[in-house]
Amino acid sequence: MIATGDADYAQHLSGVLSEHYADVIDVCVCREKERLPELTAVSGFDAALADPAWIAGADWNAVLLPVQLWEEQESAAINPEICIIRKYQRISSIVADILEHYSKVSADRHDADSGLARITAVWSPAGGVGKTTVAHAYAAKKASDGKQVLYLNVENFSGASVFFPETGKSISAIFEMLENHEGNVKALIRGIQKRDAGSGVAYFGDPENFDDINILSDDNISSLISACAGVADELVVDMPCQCDERARRIFELSDKIYIVTDPSNTALAKLSQFTLQHNVFTRIRSKAVLVANKNAAAGGAPIDSYIRLPLIQSTDASSVSKALSGHSFEEQGILS
Repeated sequence: MIATGDADYAQHLSGVLSEHYADVIDVCVCREKERLPELTAVSGFDAALADPAWIAGADWNAVLLPVQLWEEQESAAINPEICIIRKYQRISSIVADILEHYSKVSADRHDADSGLARITAVWSPAGGVGKTTVAHAYAAKKASDGKQVLYLNVENFSGASVFFPETGKSISAIFEMLENHEGNVKALIRGIQKRDAGSGVAYFGDPENFDDINILSDDNISSLISACAGVADELVVDMPCQCDERARRIFELSDKIYIVTDPSNTALAKLSQFTLQHNVFTRIRSKAVLVANKNAAAGGAPIDSYIRLPLIQSTDASSVSKALSGHSFEEQGILS
């Protein structure tokens, strides 16, 4: 509910919310202060944004998250016990603030089996093959196709900031909620994700500390993947090169697993070892796709389909990703 006597502001805010956030927020507007007590008493709103001067005129016990729309000249009317959000800022920032606050006071309604997104894990047994560049390019390609894409980096040290230069809110807030087993994880994900203006891909800011992701349990990682899958059409998971229990969990949850290699002897040798000697490959083979990056040869690995990506002559990873995002990513059969 938006409760304000500022008719122009209410019309603008409700219009943008209804047009761009209808999948998240159902909007009701109250422009008459006299009606507020009646609405708050019986309607059971999840959240209500109200002018500070209106706060004292209603019973907020039935509203899960009452919020004061703050502007500097109204500081004297602020109730310090009720959440405050700046009134005049980007509406996307208002929505992010509401969802972040809401996630802390609402129960987690996430069903582990209710994920909607197609999950694509991007992995390699070798470092330096362009895995993160491929993951970003694929995410950007899907976003250009009209999909709501969320990019999730679970590496110990992420290079995603090369592709997302604008700092978003840290993913550490999600990690903390998962560890504490309380709060609404999906609401928090919606609140802190940031959408890249150039590619249209949603992402999270880097962890506050590189150890934050390391202390997550394997169950936490599974919960993170499942929750992220519930807020997007396509979830792209950029993985570290290890093949441990955490990787196995991600493989199990994924619909497709892109295994990236390049023409180097080291990368091809590690790929061969993984496919011929590791029992994990046997379990994931049916959904594995070889991504032959930098014009690598597609044959030689017992993987049933492949995607060949060209060699882009540039040292700028962002430019390479942009060029690769124009590729079809169409899977082909492995050449004998």
